[in-house]
Amino acid sequence: MVAENVDLLNRDPNNLNDQIQVMFDDVIGEPEGAYSIDCSFKLAYTCYNLCKALAYKITTCLYGCPLAIFWGCLFAGIAFCHIWLCTPTFKVLALNCSLCRKCFTMCVDCIGGPLCETFSLCFSRIKVTNASE
Repeated sequence: MVAENVDLLNRDPNNLNDQIQVMFDDVIGEPEGAYSIDCSFKLAYTCYNLCKALAYKITTCLYGCPLAIFWGCLFAGIAFCHIWLCTPTFKVLALNCSLCRKCFTMCVDCIGGPLCETFSLCFSRIKVTNASE
């Protein structure tokens, strides 16, 4: 886990944040008939991009590392819980459920099977006829 291997050109290779559209053209659009003065629109474009870039860089400098530590610890904790708690617990449940399944299958085979066979023999002689008037 060396920072030298980080791809600085494509920082979202899995497209996790495709829904975030924050370019000027994604946020500001003047419909035909409501155009501002060209120099005003260009100045707004420049101000928007500079302020967005500066604000993002400042907030990432202030909160990026602490949040990375938080998320890293959180996902490490989740991985720990799954590896050391959830998976062994489900393994114990699967083992116990297989024992319960064997007991249930034996009971059904010993009791349910003969009962069903007996009832089927009793009702096998019943004939249903459809009487029409």
